[in-house]
Amino acid sequence: MTGFARCEGTSGRGRWAWELRSVNGKGLDIRLRLPQGLERLETDVRKLISDRFSRGNLQVGLSLSVEESRVEVVVNKDALSALLALRDQLAGIIDPAPLRLDSLMAVRGLVEFKEAEESEEAVAARDADIMAGLTAALADLHDMRGREGQALGQILLGQVATIETLTSIVERDPSRSPQEIVTRLAAQVAMLLEGSSGLDRDRLHAEAAVLATKADLREEVDRLKAHVAAARDLISKGGPVGRKLDFLAQEFNRESNTICSKSNAAAVTAAGIELKVVIDQFREQVQNLE
Repeated sequence: MTGFARCEGTSGRGRWAWELRSVNGKGLDIRLRLPQGLERLETDVRKLISDRFSRGNLQVGLSLSVEESRVEVVVNKDALSALLALRDQLAGIIDPAPLRLDSLMAVRGLVEFKEAEESEEAVAARDADIMAGLTAALADLHDMRGREGQALGQILLGQVATIETLTSIVERDPSRSPQEIVTRLAAQVAMLLEGSSGLDRDRLHAEAAVLATKADLREEVDRLKAHVAAARDLISKGGPVGRKLDFLAQEFNRESNTICSKSNAAAVTAAGIELKVVIDQFREQVQNLE
């Protein structure tokens, strides 16, 4: 879920640029930074991102600069009218000569210079261009994350193949066959009976039968095989499958723990431990998927 994308352009007198960074995350966490005055875009920006992605920590930033400043003169007409009225009122006292521009400019608050405001049409056009740029940047980020996902998919398939191989080792090991389990327990029961005549033979055989049933790994092996098939199917389909694969990783781990706890042979225990190692690696890689 890592990636980077940048898209920039111009609209009217403004130049904008989007920068998007994505890192791994269990959910979707959007950290958005917009220039002052463009807060109105936040809702649309977040919706556009959430429509495209479902997981990852995204840092999204927009910069905007005005390439050409336009200044307009604003005359306080009420103040000018009051000034002219005062001149007429004092015509017999002061020099009635026409007011000069430099004199008017010296009157505080009469004339102001400020940056020209953009029309609503220009602002709307610029907003549309900015959002179109975000759409393009999101597409680039999606493609980059997709390429990473394809590479991770091959790694995950290799790990699933290893899980399948280790499952087969457990399944084929002679020690886990019901006959082998019964034979070994029968030998242990016989040893106990030889050592103590006070033990109930029938009770020991009943307990041995229960232990033989519990020691059988058929169910765990079958479930591992089903999980392997499900994982391969999800990876081949693609799309946002990270959460489902994470669930399968938990199920893989559950079965491997059971195999280790039931194991009655060193080979099966070794395969179970190796299963746990590969499953942990599988789960770590799954965290990188959407």
